[in-house]
Amino acid sequence: MSSPPSARADVPRPAWTPWRTVFAFGLVSLAADMVYEGMRAMAGPFLGSLGASALTVGIVTGAGEAVALVLRLVTGPWADRSRRHWRLTVIGYGMTAVCVPLLAVTPFLGSAGLAVAATLIVLERTGKAVRSPAKSALLAGMATSTGRGKGFAVHKALDQIGAFSGPLLLAGIAALTGLLWPGFAVLAIPGALAMLLLAQLRRRAPIATRAGAEADQGDDRPVRSAWGEIRAAAVGADLPRAFHLFSLAAALTTAGLMTFGVMSYRFVEAGLVTAAAVPLVYALAMAVEAVAALAAGGLFDRWGGRVLLVVPVLVAVVPLCVFTDRLGVVLAGVVVWGAAAGVQDSTVKAYVADLVPAGRRATAYGVFAAVQGIGALVGGVLAGALVDGHVTLLAVAIGALQLVAAVLLWRTTRRG
Repeated sequence: MSSPPSARADVPRPAWTPWRTVFAFGLVSLAADMVYEGMRAMAGPFLGSLGASALTVGIVTGAGEAVALVLRLVTGPWADRSRRHWRLTVIGYGMTAVCVPLLAVTPFLGSAGLAVAATLIVLERTGKAVRSPAKSALLAGMATSTGRGKGFAVHKALDQIGAFSGPLLLAGIAALTGLLWPGFAVLAIPGALAMLLLAQLRRRAPIATRAGAEADQGDDRPVRSAWGEIRAAAVGADLPRAFHLFSLAAALTTAGLMTFGVMSYRFVEAGLVTAAAVPLVYALAMAVEAVAALAAGGLFDRWGGRVLLVVPVLVAVVPLCVFTDRLGVVLAGVVVWGAAAGVQDSTVKAYVADLVPAGRRATAYGVFAAVQGIGALVGGVLAGALVDGHVTLLAVAIGALQLVAAVLLWRTTRRG
């Protein structure tokens, strides 16, 4: 005789295996990446269609990226101090799932449409800042049994599938309809799927991860007020010296990894690639990045942080290829660019988890993102200033930055 429905509902479902948990978290990121990478790919043209000038587009998108990075200096310590890693993760993903589809209504709001769209874009990036440190700390705990390198690599590979499928989806909808806003409405589907997957993951994750128990281990920092915690996080107080060396090295490699926007601008200006074909080149880079992430994750579990020593070498090669006048060499440079990004992005979070106490991981991820963001800003300014007429000087500057990065990485990994 079967049990009553109420009795069956009280029986707890068995926890998922570590690998199934990591894979499920990767699927959450895949669906969410379709939403926010699709938005980022179309944000400029969409704001322009609402009447924004180039300056306004730059301010809105720049402010959004700044919020996504700098605010992590607050949300990281907040997650560690409150132990509410899951709650912050859910809130952050929820902001993305809601804000991006709402962009579809802004063309019908008249003169208020541009202001509402700008607000939604910045709020979505705020959601990224809210969830990222907490999510990375949770994933570090989930991947303990699988090997952090492989765990973060699988998550990154799934993340990248969403990163290139979202923009391609919006491009296809725009081509079919001749309008930009229907694509944002369609993104409500992967957004809802991400939230459903996250809710299921929250219930079925292993108990230690579900409760955030690992965050309570190895945390011997002095007790501070909330404001003291924020100020300490801003300078990375109580974090190991090796972590700071590694953060600086990663910032230098990030500075050398020019944004795809700079490279694609050069492709089109040189007549090597048409503007319509740029998304295909970007998709190639994202596919290479996914494969490189998977390969680097396994190597990280065998060799540790030493696998990152290849990144400065790859980064230094990129400008020597992408700024030539031969399409084959340019595409080879794009492949190297994707490989460098894949190796770095799939391993840095795993290595940060090895360098800092478990109870400080969310804080460390916040500091690391801020330092890396500064590197990206410096690299963007450097590339933007030198890409026209000073390509040789740009290649030399990037090579010099990578030499310093290699020395710092060698010192950090040798100590580790």
